Amino acid sequence: MKKALFLILIASNSIFAQEHFSGLNTSSQVGIMTATLNPAELVNMKHKFQINVFSGSINVSNNKIGFSDLTSNKNLESLIFTGSDPVNLRADAEFYLPSIAMKYKKFAFAIIPKGNAKLDVVDVDTHLGDAITNAAANSIFGSATTVNNNYNQRVNGTTWGEIGFTGAMNIVNNATHKINIGTTLKMLFPGSYANLGLDKFQGTIVTNSITGQAELRNTTANLNIAYSGGLTNSFTNFNDYTKSVFGGLNGFSGDIGVNYQWKDLPESNPKKNSNKYKLNVGMSIKNIGSMTFKDDNNSSKNYLLQIQGTQSLNLNQFQNVNSLPQIETILLNSGYLIEQNKEKNFKVKLPTTFNLYADVKLIPKFFISGLIQQKINNNSSNDQITAQNIISITPRFDTGFFEVFAPFNNTQISGFSSGIGFRVGGFYLGSGSIITALINDSKQGDIYTGYRFSFL
Repeated sequence: MKKALFLILIASNSIFAQEHFSGLNTSSQVGIMTATLNPAELVNMKHKFQINVFSGSINVSNNKIGFSDLTSNKNLESLIFTGSDPVNLRADAEFYLPSIAMKYKKFAFAIIPKGNAKLDVVDVDTHLGDAITNAAANSIFGSATTVNNNYNQRVNGTTWGEIGFTGAMNIVNNATHKINIGTTLKMLFPGSYANLGLDKFQGTIVTNSITGQAELRNTTANLNIAYSGGLTNSFTNFNDYTKSVFGGLNGFSGDIGVNYQWKDLPESNPKKNSNKYKLNVGMSIKNIGSMTFKDDNNSSKNYLLQIQGTQSLNLNQFQNVNSLPQIETILLNSGYLIEQNKEKNFKVKLPTTFNLYADVKLIPKFFISGLIQQKINNNSSNDQITAQNIISITPRFDTGFFEVFAPFNNTQISGFSSGIGFRVGGFYLGSGSIITALINDSKQGDIYTGYRFSFL
């Protein structure tokens, strides 16, 4: 367990981040990446065809470790469990396989295959995490700490693939206004899954004065252990996330959206500038749906953890544990688990979000956009893939062939960040947090890149 938690910590500082394709996804140069935010935008493409050759984005945010801590002499394993606020971390990556979009009159269509990998740490108690990870190295012999939480602590890893079929249609288009609607239907291919949930934990952590090891006493909690596919063996090994992204077809989800434009059409030649606007507003709901994990090694069990009287659980046993079956075996052998129910196959909900954005033309070639992302589901549920609340403001300079943007973001977990990105023709590269990561003590960061081309 110590190795597992430390690898999670290292991941959170290797690639800081929050919103995927920050700054690019609200660009006036509409394409496949814009349609992943709002499918209704697809009909705003300036060309009849677009091919997205490749795209990739890696994001991580946490609420404990800053960029300056990486260059200090501080003990990172101890630092992540300082303070009283629970530990939260979100790390996820998404990559797009070659995708194609086409526009025909008032309609637009796209086929967008994509892979996803996520690692989440949700509301882990600092006292409990420190006791497991550091084996009471920071405690005073004989001391006791009482933990009483009314929420669910989770460590969760998920990989899945999807193929999205997007359709968009223009329903209003006059000299001043344009309104589009769109939807994306996604076929889901669950790859692998691991979840450790510890709900309503109440217990006492004691450092044994003789052995110097941390022990749990007088403890009750509801425990969920679920796993499937490659993450059964280890949920901290990067290779286990990449080798089993696409499984079999076992779920569906959808996006819906609407888009409005207040046109900017000079009377001299309105057709030439038919895709330019003074204001572009969009609203979408993404990832409505779920997927079912089915595998030979599938397991999802709910237990009651109960340690009473003079009983105690030696937390040092979890020091070198890397997989959920190992954790489950140790706890079962201890005799402190009471099985409540179990499932062979289990369903997992996607991270549904509500998105609202606006892009305003201030002067020719200079725009500013704002984006709000609001999660809809509860991240503490054991069957839920997590999402974050995000607010983003992005000024942008756009000549058509060249574009540069500087997003300013505020995320639910790690707070404020700012970055920069650019697009030259079809190539784009950016980060929503590189500036604050370099000049400030940022707790997040990201990087994304890709290439696309349009024709006709």
